[in-house]
Amino acid sequence: MTEVKDGEAPGQGKRVGWVELYFDLVFVFAVGQVAHGIVAEPHWSRAAAALGLFATLWWTWIGFAVLYNRRGDDSRAADRLFVLAGTIPCAIAATQAHHVFDGHPAIFALAMAGVRVILAAAHRWPAREGLDQRRISWGYTASAVLFAVSAFVSHTWAFWVFALLQEAGFLLLGDRPRRRRGERPSRAARWRELIAGPHDPSLAVDSAHLAERFGLFMILLLGELVITVGTAALERPADDVAYWLALIGGLVLAGALWWLYFTSAARIYERMLDLSGGNPALAYSLYAGGHLPPAFALVLIAAGVNLSLHESPPHAAAWFTTAGLTIYLLGTRVFAAGSHRWYHGLARIAALAATACLAFLDRIVPAPAVVLVIAGWGVGAAAIASTLRRRALDRMGDNPLEFLRRQGWEARGRP
Repeated sequence: MTEVKDGEAPGQGKRVGWVELYFDLVFVFAVGQVAHGIVAEPHWSRAAAALGLFATLWWTWIGFAVLYNRRGDDSRAADRLFVLAGTIPCAIAATQAHHVFDGHPAIFALAMAGVRVILAAAHRWPAREGLDQRRISWGYTASAVLFAVSAFVSHTWAFWVFALLQEAGFLLLGDRPRRRRGERPSRAARWRELIAGPHDPSLAVDSAHLAERFGLFMILLLGELVITVGTAALERPADDVAYWLALIGGLVLAGALWWLYFTSAARIYERMLDLSGGNPALAYSLYAGGHLPPAFALVLIAAGVNLSLHESPPHAAAWFTTAGLTIYLLGTRVFAAGSHRWYHGLARIAALAATACLAFLDRIVPAPAVVLVIAGWGVGAAAIASTLRRRALDRMGDNPLEFLRRQGWEARGRP
């Protein structure tokens, strides 16, 4: 467990650096390009392509987040320069995102290769004593080669998928305990390993910094929804009642999404990671991999609301919004009641199904009115989740294993 010094609150650690906030400005534009790609051609195939593009950008951002979490220091010029250098190829990639949708990913792939060269060099740079990250450096070197090769061959996505999968393995999962061949521990045993703390203390992550880092990124994604709603005001007359309904609904929905994450999921995730002593594998489960679905869900919701504000919104607009909200609720586990009773599980499934099916309302009411209804549904979900998660956080105490068992993340019964 993490040692807490006198006068220090649990989870207290270093803050997000100013250079990291500057780096995130590039991703504001990149995420906007992904959402715009869905709006340009509102089909599920385009949404699937957007997910792949978003995942590529997501793991690029994760690389810098973990780099600065483990070894970054605003007082060291080298650390700041590596992050600033990374903004250049990331900005180039953001400008080329729409070309990826059009089947011309070469420049984007080369930019991603350049980013990984910088990350490889950053992990080779001397850091604090006892922190050896040469394995991560070699991993990013391999990813850089894969992205560079993908710019000149067909089946580009296959190279990207392989590169991202191996990055996920070496970046935060390199602290796994060694097991005998064929040994498959139970789910409960795996969770005990995560909560027990990292086997290599030098690989531990700072829970407070990581929680704040991901929280700020979620704010950026919510900002895309707010910008989408606000920008529409420039294209619609002031007496357009439908627009005002969508404007109010979009802003209320954004507020409800903020409430769902920051008053429940964010606090629980940070508390669990802090109690684990900064276990990197747990950080992967909760943040790097665990945040990908709800993060992309916000992009999908922004695209859906954007389409709903068009003069002739497509049928996909409502489905993108409700599908995004369903994924967001599922990814943040806001309806987890801490009970294994069958009717609680059935109620959760029914709530998620009802969320997705709100899209059918566009057959009887205008799209802006559907956005308003979805916003009201989001507010109701936030109210229910606040009660459930507050109780869950109180029950956690200093025993995260019991919390996991109650939330259904662990196998039923005591390990």
